[in-house]
Parts: sequence; C-alpha cells; structure tokens
Amino acid sequence: MARKSVKKAVIRFILSCYFSNFAAYYLQSYNKIPKITPPIMQLFYAPDIMPPLHTLGEEESKHCVRVLRLRSGGRIHITDGRGNLFCCEITDDNPKRCTVRVVSTQHEFEKMPYALTLAVAPTKNPDRFEWLLEKATEVGVTEFLPLDTAHSERHVFKPSRGEKVITAAMKQSLKAYRPELHPLTPFREAVLRPFVLRWVKLQSEVLSVPHAVEGRRFIAHCAPARSPEGKAYLPDTLRAGEAAAVFIGPEGDFSPEEIDFALANGFEEVTLGTQRLRTETAALVATVMASVVNG
Repeated sequence: MARKSVKKAVIRFILSCYFSNFAAYYLQSYNKIPKITPPIMQLFYAPDIMPPLHTLGEEESKHCVRVLRLRSGGRIHITDGRGNLFCCEITDDNPKRCTVRVVSTQHEFEKMPYALTLAVAPTKNPDRFEWLLEKATEVGVTEFLPLDTAHSERHVFKPSRGEKVITAAMKQSLKAYRPELHPLTPFREAVLRPFVLRWVKLQSEVLSVPHAVEGRRFIAHCAPARSPEGKAYLPDTLRAGEAAAVFIGPEGDFSPEEIDFALANGFEEVTLGTQRLRTETAALVATVMASVVNG
C-alpha cells in the first residue's frame, strides 16, 4: 500500500510539473499573439432617423435589448445607409420600442473613393445571387442592377429578400453606405440608362463650376474581342477614383447582338482573366478588382 501511495504521489508530482510547464509555455505563447480588438460599436440601420431622438423598430429594438442585452445608458451606433453614422445613447430599453438619443454624428463615414455599379444577370439558384449581394456589399459597391438578358436563367426577380441580405451585410461589415438594389431591368434599357455621375470642379478664371461626368462602362464577356486591340484586363484599365459600371452576363454569356449593342453605346469590352468563372464569381471578382485598384 505504501508503494502504491508513493507511486501515486510521484505520478501526481510529474503531472503537476508537466501541466504547470505547459501552462507557462501556453501563456508565454499566448502573450506573443497579437490581440484582436473586437468592434467598438453595434451597428443598427434606421433610414428614417432624425436627431436628437429616435425610436428603433420592433425588430431592431428586440435585437438591441433582448439579444445584445443593452440597457439604458448603453451606447450603440446607427446608420441611415446614406453615409451618416450616429453615436447614440439608449434612453429607454423597451424591447419593442427602444429609444435612443443622438450624441454625435459622423458624415460620409468611410466613404468609398470611387463608385461601382454592378450589373449582373441573376442566377437560376437565388441563394447564389444572394451570396453575391452579401459579399459584394462587404467588399464595396454603390448599386446593384439585375439584368434581364437573352440568355438569362431567370426572367423574374423579387428584390425583397435581396434587400434584407444587403442590409444585414452592411451592418455586419460596419458600413454607413447601403448599396441600392434596382429592379430587374431589360438589357437594352440598362445599357441606355445614365449611370452614377460624379461631380468635379472645373477651374475657370472666375469661379469653380461643378460639372457632371459620367462614369466609364464595361462589359465583360467570353466571346472573341470585337476590337483589334483586344479586350482590356479590367484592373489594368480601371483608374482610381472614377465611377464605373461593370456588366456581367448569365451562364450562357451575353448574346452577340447584346455585346455589339453595348459597344455601339460607349461600352468598353474587358476580361477578368483566363479562368472560366460562374456568374456570381465573376461579379465578385470584378468588385474585388475595383477595390484593389482604389487601394
């Protein structure tokens, strides 16, 4: 019995030494790992917010009080989706009608230095298109324009679900600008519509005159290039700070007539690389390319 007791004591001692050394090593290694600071704000969306007081809707109130367990005196951030970020203090933690007071306001919060219109033919599987809406919103896009083309897999598009996906992605990625989702638009009508305009100041001898400049328009297709120069690689032709519209076709690509119509109306033909990409992948790649060009 004595030997067993001694043996157990020795085993306990060895294990304690082992685990204490392991714990010390772990803590030492852990201290070398850079700490990731969690986001300092909880972002809510209220397009109709009007300072100084605002009452959140029932869904946002429930999320604030019941899910996040925030109480009166707590701080949250609200955006109107138009670039304004409001720092707010909770004054009434009612789970159905949470009221806040605006403490401070930031205008043009993290505004993108460029504008991007992403015109894409919706995929047959709605989940894949919603995935695109989510990821492109996270990366950075100004507006989505669903296209109805000759080879489209879907000729009916209901934007209600997509609107919710965009709002959730905006909040999760802590953005103050909410991309606009347009209704399904016929291809020829989309080609002829005016795209995002940016205002520049033309310096004259007398005064600075604001002047509207239409952004550049690109069509990415898989057919042979129409021009002798060939199709430009999108990141090589994009310029930082400009407004751009990129058209992405369905799985069957744009028809030859659609490509010719776009080029005849001022579009530039581009390629996204040598890989064969699905519609939603190609659209996201174009979004990332625009983001990288703009730093």
